Amino acid sequence: MVLTIFLGSLLGAMAIGMPIAFALLLSGVALMYHMDMFDAQIVAQNLINGADSFTLLAVPFFLLAGEVMNVGGLSRRIVNVALALVGHVKGGLGYVAIIASCILASLSGSAVADAAALAVLLVPMMVRAGHDQARSSALIAAGGIIAPIIPPSIGFILLGVAGNLSISKLFLAGIVPGILIGLSLCLAWWWVSRSENIQPTERKSRAEVLTAFRDGFWALLLPGIIVGGLKFGIFTPTEAAVVAAVYSLFVAMFVYRELKPSQLFHVFTQSAQTTGVVMFLVAASLVSAWMITIADLPSQMAGLLAPLMDSPTLLMLVIMLIIVAVGTAMDMAPTILILAPVLIPVVQQAGIDPIYFGVLFVINTAIGLITPPVGTVLNVVCGATRTSMGDLIRAINPFLFAELAVLFLLVLFPSLVTVPAAWFAH
Repeated sequence: MVLTIFLGSLLGAMAIGMPIAFALLLSGVALMYHMDMFDAQIVAQNLINGADSFTLLAVPFFLLAGEVMNVGGLSRRIVNVALALVGHVKGGLGYVAIIASCILASLSGSAVADAAALAVLLVPMMVRAGHDQARSSALIAAGGIIAPIIPPSIGFILLGVAGNLSISKLFLAGIVPGILIGLSLCLAWWWVSRSENIQPTERKSRAEVLTAFRDGFWALLLPGIIVGGLKFGIFTPTEAAVVAAVYSLFVAMFVYRELKPSQLFHVFTQSAQTTGVVMFLVAASLVSAWMITIADLPSQMAGLLAPLMDSPTLLMLVIMLIIVAVGTAMDMAPTILILAPVLIPVVQQAGIDPIYFGVLFVINTAIGLITPPVGTVLNVVCGATRTSMGDLIRAINPFLFAELAVLFLLVLFPSLVTVPAAWFAH
């Protein structure tokens, strides 16, 4: 009955168009009324406690770093490095998009910001080279969702807070799966572009490649600083976010000199607006999370999944299918904040490594960003490139299937996540 009231109030509020943050609040209040323990002070206290977290300070700083990199020329220089390396290969601009997506993912952690930046930079270039616009846009969208998987990742930060997991371990465990997603996109791009009659650009000379690397050196240095700092315990994920923001500001203003003081207000305003949305969503989710704990919903969910508890692989497969279905209708952040408090105790009870589960959970919710009808990244790329949504949805299928194949490969072979994660963590 408790599960029915929670899901009914949440989905009902969303069905009438209520913003998800308010729907989460409503579902928490509905549970309070059902359990005869409604108290406005409890709601207010959990709202404040939800946002009052040192760990969550990483969110605004990573969002600021992403905004600065797009405005300050760091993103463009990363694209230039990828162009110098593989631009001459048949279908090379597609591989450029994938490589740039992986590198940008290690800088900002925001799928929307990365996809928007690359869509503006690369899609016109790909169309001029003769590639289909919808297919090029679809590749950019599919590459954009690598951002929440390779550290630093805002998705891992939210999951760490909602599920009480180590964010540093999640960060380091996401590196290899993120690279596998990138490789799967390379394979899918080779398959769909093999029939196109595209003349590749001329191979860059060694001097031109070195020039591109020299120009992009300061941008390329940041991923190494973040991953190295986390691996060797020099700073926490929150401190890494501050390092990323300050470093990108310094490079954009004083090294590349593309970010002018007059642009700072706009950059900070954009970051603050996005942060406000995310933080209110997190605060509202903590009200529901508190009631989920009080009502013991994880035990009820474990009861429903009891027949699968003796088979961790089958349990993971069923949970991943559930999250895939949820991801078609709900954005990444609310999916994490709603389901993590319910599912993490269940997988721990089944003996599944919560870090391993967390990585697959975030990959799954990231894939939800390119699945219609909600597909936030799809909408962003559609608007940035002025591509028909119908054409984009048809073109995204090969890349979507490739990413889902990697997800289920990780379900079948957990060591692909756990072994590299253990190595990075030591």
